[in-house]
Amino acid sequence: MALRRMRRTFGLPKLSFSLTLFSGPFTQRVLLTLEEKKLPYDLKLVDFANKPEWFLKLSPEGKVPLLKLDEKWIPDSDVITQALEEKFPEPPLATPPEKASVGSKIFSTFIGFLKSKDPSDGTEQALLDELTAFNDYLKENGPFINGDKVSAADFSLGPKLYHLEIALGHYKKWSIPDSLPHLKTYMKTIFSMDSFIKTRAQTEDVIEGWRPKVMG
Repeated sequence: MALRRMRRTFGLPKLSFSLTLFSGPFTQRVLLTLEEKKLPYDLKLVDFANKPEWFLKLSPEGKVPLLKLDEKWIPDSDVITQALEEKFPEPPLATPPEKASVGSKIFSTFIGFLKSKDPSDGTEQALLDELTAFNDYLKENGPFINGDKVSAADFSLGPKLYHLEIALGHYKKWSIPDSLPHLKTYMKTIFSMDSFIKTRAQTEDVIEGWRPKVMG
C-alpha cells in the first residue's frame, strides 16, 4: 500500500490514525483531510483479516477509520472529519449544508451495479442517472462541489469515484462514458491532487477489497 509512512509537522500535536489494509473510500476521506490541513499523524495499518487485540479494544466492532484526537479514539469518517474541522479550522474545508449531499447517491448505485448479475435489472441505468445528474451540476456550479474551492464533500466523493473507476473497470469492463465530460474532468482533477496521490490505495488493493462484494 502507498500509505506506509509517518507525517510530522513542527509545533503541532501528532495524531494517531489506524486503518485496515483495504483502504476504503471512507478512510481516504480522513487522510485527505489530514493532508490538506497539513496535520502530522502516525499511521497504523491493521490487517482486516487478523485484527490485533489492541485494535479491537479500541474499536470492539472493528470499525475503521479510527482516529485519536485529544486522547480520545473516534470512529466513523463523518465524525472524524467534523472533529478535525472544528479543532483545526484552517484551511477551511467545510461544505455548505445545501451542497453537502451533492452526488451522495452515486456510491450506493455503484455498489448496486457492481454486485448485479443481471444486465437488465436497471442498476447500470440507475448509476448513469446519478452520474449524469452530477455531471450537469458540475457544468453549472463547478469545477468542484462548492464552486472554485475544493471542500469536504469532494474529499468524500472523490475516493468513491476512484474505487468506482477501478472496480467497475476490472469486474464489469465498464468506464465513465465520454458524454459526461465535466465528471471526467472533475475526477482527473481530484485524482491528480498531491494529497490524493499520497493517500490513494493501490489498484490491486481496491480490486481485492471489492472482490467479496462481487463474488458474494
